[in-house]
Amino acid sequence: MARKFITYFDKQGEDYTDELISIVKDKLDMAENIKYILIASASGESALKLAEAIDKDITIINVSHNVGFSGDNESDISDEMIEKLESVGIKTYQGIHAFSGAARGVTNKYGGFSPLDVVADTLRMFSHGVKVSAEISIMACDAGLIPVGEEIIAIGGRAHGVDTAVILTPVNSKNLFNMKIHEIIAMPRD
Repeated sequence: MARKFITYFDKQGEDYTDELISIVKDKLDMAENIKYILIASASGESALKLAEAIDKDITIINVSHNVGFSGDNESDISDEMIEKLESVGIKTYQGIHAFSGAARGVTNKYGGFSPLDVVADTLRMFSHGVKVSAEISIMACDAGLIPVGEEIIAIGGRAHGVDTAVILTPVNSKNLFNMKIHEIIAMPRD
């Protein structure tokens, strides 16, 4: 048996990015088996803050939006930021969202919903950041950036900044329901 604590922020949003990173750093000091941290940072700013705070030998991967998410042929992360992140050892992945992707194009045109909308909305019942954390772990596994079956920390939020961190065991998208969320480290209460 282990007694662990969850940090609950008053609301979601970027106001908690620095505190969340500090909490993740503390968790890493106690978790010897964590070798990977995924962070959802569209602009790369939160990923850079994370890299500056972590002094442990760990692989950090930034997951940004896919090109075209905000507008045709637009990237939400600049080439300069990708280079800056690479200079401190962070890879950036831009790929189709695991819980929406091309299915969103179908529902936008014809209405209705996809089964993945149900999965995403179920995870959002915890917080938007829990959904994002699960989603980016699938994306990173499918891209071969993290191993299946090894516990990682995944960090997410909504819009700007990050407010949620979980420890999970990621899977490839074809095995979606084999994902295990082991611990919620922090999340917004509201």
